[in-house]
Amino acid sequence: IGSPVSKITQPVKRNLSLNPSRSVDANEEVESLLVSRSRSNSSSSQSLSSRGGADEISLADRLKIGFYFGLWYALNVVYNIVNKKVLNVIPAPLTVGSIQFGIGATYAMLLWVTGLRATPKLTAKGKETCSKVGFYHASGQLFSMISLGAGPVSFTHIVKALEPFFSALVSAFVFRKWMKPQVYATLLPVVGGVGYACLKERSFSWLAFWFAMFSNVSFALRAVVSKQGMTSYIGENMNSVNLFAVVTVAAFLISVPVALVFEKTTFLGLWDKAVSGADAVTSSKQLIKTVILSGLAHYLNNEVMYLALGNVHPVTLAVGNTMKRVFIMVASVIVFRNPVSVQAGIGSAVGISGVLLYSLTKQYYEKLEKMEAAAAIAVKGKSGRKRRG
Repeated sequence: IGSPVSKITQPVKRNLSLNPSRSVDANEEVESLLVSRSRSNSSSSQSLSSRGGADEISLADRLKIGFYFGLWYALNVVYNIVNKKVLNVIPAPLTVGSIQFGIGATYAMLLWVTGLRATPKLTAKGKETCSKVGFYHASGQLFSMISLGAGPVSFTHIVKALEPFFSALVSAFVFRKWMKPQVYATLLPVVGGVGYACLKERSFSWLAFWFAMFSNVSFALRAVVSKQGMTSYIGENMNSVNLFAVVTVAAFLISVPVALVFEKTTFLGLWDKAVSGADAVTSSKQLIKTVILSGLAHYLNNEVMYLALGNVHPVTLAVGNTMKRVFIMVASVIVFRNPVSVQAGIGSAVGISGVLLYSLTKQYYEKLEKMEAAAAIAVKGKSGRKRRG
């Protein structure tokens, strides 16, 4: 699974410069943060906007992008389904989540040790920043695990469609960056759709609901910390996949004590019950394979995502993220046969459509702001030359 992914990106030494005044969209902003390193690895002759001196994308590039997106979606669906099966057998979400972080960290370190990928060398500032990002990455994922364990996969993803709403709040109250009213207006169908989908939902769970909300908050804060801390050089060989790998290692180290404190006495008992005795539902060997598969799928789906998004326009990014959630929800309903009411279906469609509309509208106005800023700089330059003349 790992070989085609691990050999694609090459290490670079670059500063990561971010605009702290730009609005934040939790997962999308961190994706953009990491994707910027993937894009920096491509020469100008390979960029999508200048290849061949035109905006045309070659057939080979289209096939590569299609492969990336297909693999990204497939790994995402596999992870959510396999992860839910593991949680159904071993309802210990903190320990399972920690093990999955550990599998991802082990995969990354094996690539470093074998020389298949250059080993990152962090500065003191880089270590501090990656530790902070790792904390919110760990908390967001562990909260998601609790939510997924407490209710259907489709329900958790309905609630997690509210991520842009929390991102907008963080952008306003942390960065003091207020967006256009039109952008905030697009959040109305997001909140309304999710609220309508949850109202009288037959599989509604307060535990799943609240921990999905906590996950939204953690991922929004993860984006904030990323933007605040990664504004300078943080180390050697810190391309997109290595940055995600370092954050995963940090998340693993942070999650282990949490799992030991809250589930130390229950996990081994649950494991023993699942693989032995009259109530056994699987073998120990099969369960180990399933847990390892869930960990690899979780890590690789993120790694492939950065490779995919590093080759597309931000609008494609927004559409891809939206459709990803749809694919996960549909696949989970088919596999687990969880009943979904018509009301939940309508609310989900409205909410997810609102997420797409929010992303596209936000990007549109950010583009306008950049154009206006560039025009103002150009006018100022002209006036300065006239005065000197």
